[in-house]
Amino acid sequence: MPPNLLILGGTLEASALAGAVAEKGMTATLSYAGRVERLKEQPIPRRVGGFGGVCGLAQYLRDHKITHVVDATHPFAAQMSENAVVACRQTATRLLALTRPPWCKKAGDDWQNVRDIAAAVTALSGPAKRVMLAIGRMHLAQFSPCPQHQYLLRLVDAPDVPPPLPHHRIIISRGPFTVAGDAALLQNHDIELVVAKNSGGSGAQAKILAARQLGLPVLMIDRPVLSPRDEVGSVDAVLDWLAHDGTERGV
Repeated sequence: MPPNLLILGGTLEASALAGAVAEKGMTATLSYAGRVERLKEQPIPRRVGGFGGVCGLAQYLRDHKITHVVDATHPFAAQMSENAVVACRQTATRLLALTRPPWCKKAGDDWQNVRDIAAAVTALSGPAKRVMLAIGRMHLAQFSPCPQHQYLLRLVDAPDVPPPLPHHRIIISRGPFTVAGDAALLQNHDIELVVAKNSGGSGAQAKILAARQLGLPVLMIDRPVLSPRDEVGSVDAVLDWLAHDGTERGV
């Protein structure tokens, strides 16, 4: 029988894969964590919400007879990625990660790399600055030990409660953004420092390129270290994997 695919999504790559498998007539479901309120329409069925940890995901794979899982989540969605590794191992489900390459420091970049959010908070313990805090809404509260800064927060959705940052301004906007637009944003708000996760890809890179253009420092949060798994960097590679795996299994 043909593959029955579960795509763990929420990224541009996941949406692109959903479109590609729909064009090929594959049976597939796109899963969202449910953290973004305005979800894009998709050409394949979708589900929204968590699975309930490893056990819940494993049960979902069994109940829906999933044969293949593609982890196309955000590079910082470490818990979901780890759950996928374990659940797929428990259920003998084929797993592949569709991972965008990280950004690499280039000439003109002024980066300070830190290993995680906690290290970024520590790095912000100095004098007050005007900071673009480009980390999404889930981790804003972790920066409450650094109330001295003036924060610019650009978010896809408004936070459920005001962030515990005394001096902040919120801009609600969805990317992808342009370098020219982000350079203007940084200049208009007199930003002195950009704090960002190393998400990689092109959708969120504009602020990094704008910071390079303006000579602004970037506090770059490194990606979490994940358990070993097979990874590819393109939708075409995923399709090849599905086709090759199907041939091997006699599909």
